[in-house]
Amino acid sequence: MKRLFYSILLVAFTVFSVHAQKKQDIVVTIGNETVSAEEFRTIYERNNGNITDPAERKTPGEYLDLFINFKLKVLEAKAMGMDTLTSFREELAGYRAELAAPYLTDISYNEKLLDETYRRLTLEVNASHLLVTVPQNAAPEDTMKAWNRILEIRNEILNGLDFNDAAFKYSEDPSARQNMGSLGWFTVFQMVTPFEDAAYSTPEGEVSLPVRTRFGYHLLKVNGQRRAMGEIKVAHIMKMFPPEMTPETRERLKKSIDSVYVQAKKGVEFASLARVHSDDQRSAANGGELPYFARSRMIPEFSDPTFALEKDGDFTAPIETDYGFHIIKRIDLQPVPEFEKVKRELEDRIRRDPERSTQSREIFLSRLKDQYRFSRNQETVDKQSGKLTGWFTDGVLSIPDGHTGNEVLFVLDGKEFTAGDWFGYLKSARINENGDPAATIRSQYDAWEEYAILKYEDSRLESKHPEFRSLVREYHDGLLLFAVSEKEIWKKASEDTTGLLAFYDINRDKYRWGERFRGMIVRCETPELKEEIEDKLDQEIPLEEILDMISVDENLVSVQEGAWSKGENPVIDFYAWNGPQPQGWDSARGFVKGQLTGPEPKLLEEARGYHISDYQQFLEDNWIKELRAKYPVKINKKVLKKIGNG
Repeated sequence: MKRLFYSILLVAFTVFSVHAQKKQDIVVTIGNETVSAEEFRTIYERNNGNITDPAERKTPGEYLDLFINFKLKVLEAKAMGMDTLTSFREELAGYRAELAAPYLTDISYNEKLLDETYRRLTLEVNASHLLVTVPQNAAPEDTMKAWNRILEIRNEILNGLDFNDAAFKYSEDPSARQNMGSLGWFTVFQMVTPFEDAAYSTPEGEVSLPVRTRFGYHLLKVNGQRRAMGEIKVAHIMKMFPPEMTPETRERLKKSIDSVYVQAKKGVEFASLARVHSDDQRSAANGGELPYFARSRMIPEFSDPTFALEKDGDFTAPIETDYGFHIIKRIDLQPVPEFEKVKRELEDRIRRDPERSTQSREIFLSRLKDQYRFSRNQETVDKQSGKLTGWFTDGVLSIPDGHTGNEVLFVLDGKEFTAGDWFGYLKSARINENGDPAATIRSQYDAWEEYAILKYEDSRLESKHPEFRSLVREYHDGLLLFAVSEKEIWKKASEDTTGLLAFYDINRDKYRWGERFRGMIVRCETPELKEEIEDKLDQEIPLEEILDMISVDENLVSVQEGAWSKGENPVIDFYAWNGPQPQGWDSARGFVKGQLTGPEPKLLEEARGYHISDYQQFLEDNWIKELRAKYPVKINKKVLKKIGNG
């Protein structure tokens, strides 16, 4: 499945089918589709209620505008026939199957389960693990081999082998070679359910019994637990480490971040410093702001000092991670919400995770049979089964061509399932006789009966479960939105070089460099060589010609050309902005040549990502105007006002 809702919207839209609505209940008509007040209120409250940042929450009117734009794009995708493509139908069917899985088993929503899930939400666990892989459908002998192996390793650990050393030595998780089995901190819903269960039930410092997941058998050791602190919003200023960093580069970046820190301590606005100095261009454009994140979602080197900040507005001294140097400012902290506020979301997430609370398939099928008044004609089943036992050829079941049967084997919800239905099912699979033809056929009948009942239940999910119907529609419309947006916006923005260049020419002043020094830093082996080169540069002789004229060995002169903002290079700061003399700089052997340049637009390649993003927005805005002209929009303001007033 591809990246379905990763780039669709920050909010998801769910649209129910509408039947026989009263005119006064309709909040909006978009093209030939209508949306009722009840439906829109459900959509609005569900999605707006999940936004933790109060500044990002929408009024019903603001949300309706986003919703209309979304629906317009979906309508256009339908008009283009995108919903009829085989690829679309197959992908939607795949998503529907995933969504249907929890509804085709028995999930228990008791208070005990919800309470335990919420308890885990308030805690984070630090654990290490060791894996012996075995497929879910492995043969019994292979499963037993993996089981015995994991027990052998556990015994070694209990007899004194360090767990991390054991993970490095034995684990079949490839990452163990780098992390010695350490998983760091995590919380509820971040691991597969059996593993999570073991992590929250194993005492700190102890090693679990073997845990079976779809990946194989695990051992895990709980290293610690801590209270979850909710989600935090921060801004940061970053000096990014290049892929191949020299000690000199690291020192330069350290001096640069220290200089920025001094300015921040003096009261220079943090957002302005981020926009000018941060190498994280995506966040720099927004004053360094990052989305809300939980403590366990970031590496400890970043999250620990972040969550140690005591109040909004506080910022750290420069800290170092594997990615660079950072100064981090706390903007807002949202603690773990109270149980009642997240109860509905927890129920929804549990429903989507059949591993979390599943009773036996037999119990579920028994309930369906009672619900749909199931009745089996056992005499007919036995008769048809006896017929099938004679159709094995060389150990393989071979049903004669054209053979059908109208005999009713069972009835479900008034619907008759015949011998012909069963035969058709058997023809689609290769059935091997296991030494007892009658037992083989009995097993195959039980499998088909279960399959037929579940398939019938699957066909009724949309009518039985409004929330399932809305989820399938959400995925349906989301896939269409992705496809039409990719065609009309994203590909155009990235492939239309002529249009992008014209857009850049109009908007080139939007992204600008501040004051910079443009020139070169020259380091020479001797003072005499420095004076000779500097003198000739003063005569406006190009550097290349100077080096040719004096026939100097290239190892005796180093030249660094570029353009630097204040704080980026200590040598430039020293000469251009009266900064302190850099450590290790010898003015007798080195000099700077160039001049200060005022603010100027960044070249297209220097700000390409920003301009492509702006161009996408430009294309989308124009497209929305065209769609609103094509599909009339009528808003019932009286109904909308009632939604806003609750």
